[in-house]
Amino acid sequence: MALVPCQVLRVAILLSYCSILCNYKAIEMPSHQTYGGSWKFLTFIDLVIQAVFFGICVLTDLSSLLTRGSGNQEQERQLKKLISLRDWMLAVLAFPVGVFVVAVFWIIYAYDREMIYPKLLDNFIPGWLNHGMHTTVLPFILIEMRTSHHAYPSRSSGLAAICTFSVGYILWVCWIHHVTGMWVYPFLEHIGPGARIVFFGSTTILMNFLYLLGEVLNSYIWDTQRKEKERRTGEHLPDLTNS
Repeated sequence: MALVPCQVLRVAILLSYCSILCNYKAIEMPSHQTYGGSWKFLTFIDLVIQAVFFGICVLTDLSSLLTRGSGNQEQERQLKKLISLRDWMLAVLAFPVGVFVVAVFWIIYAYDREMIYPKLLDNFIPGWLNHGMHTTVLPFILIEMRTSHHAYPSRSSGLAAICTFSVGYILWVCWIHHVTGMWVYPFLEHIGPGARIVFFGSTTILMNFLYLLGEVLNSYIWDTQRKEKERRTGEHLPDLTNS
């Protein structure tokens, strides 16, 4: 039951997310004490999503090692359910939400950091932790997509799920504003109601686009690998992208 490098890598990524979450929660910031706590920030929600996802990946690897060659049909059925959950989480949450957080954060940060990450936060959050929350998410999820094939759900159900998540978070942000009178993100204070509606609508559309991007990227990676193996071996291999 020797571990292969990609399995060890998943354990390392999971431990890194646990470290980031523990360090982030240990920071005594005023925003952590207000209504909603850390859960009002999409960055924190994304960190939890990534940690849970890689936890499921590690659990899947362990289950696969334990059931390999056992011939136990019940264990194999449970493993297939775990793999389906892993694949669903990557498709619907881990990839689109992770890429969204990284892209939107750094785009707004480059334009005017005070709108998304005020300089005051440098007194609380060290640079390495900032990059752990807003940078390494992207390479980690791309590594996972590259090392394991993930079967995407039907496009309609996948888009419905990411829309539900997006609208749910937008309603949560609006509810926090309703209760506290303050917007979670500073830039929302500086735009009018119409611009906020456009922004919220645009983020939902972007989430849907990122879901489709993940689907296309997953298919491209594994179709390319399949063709390369066929070229080397001369055998016709099954198309994993449609499985």
